[in-house]
Amino acid sequence: MNFSMKFLDNIPFSTLLIISLTLGLAPFTPPHVWEKLQMLVAGTLSKPIDIGDLLMHGAPWLVLFAKLARMGASTTKGE
Repeated sequence: MNFSMKFLDNIPFSTLLIISLTLGLAPFTPPHVWEKLQMLVAGTLSKPIDIGDLLMHGAPWLVLFAKLARMGASTTKGE
């Protein structure tokens, strides 16, 4: 097993959930990541600050989804 998978396995699910709900959704009305995703779909996500915002607010969600996928994969293997 490589380092990144071990690292992902060692992060508590509750910690990822809290980080995703706070940093991933801040500011809360409307969620910043949602605005940036809409800009991405519309093709207006071009300023470096907006791209950085998407990366910062989207990263916790990507890690959380990777953790969920990893947990699901290990459950189906019977580990």
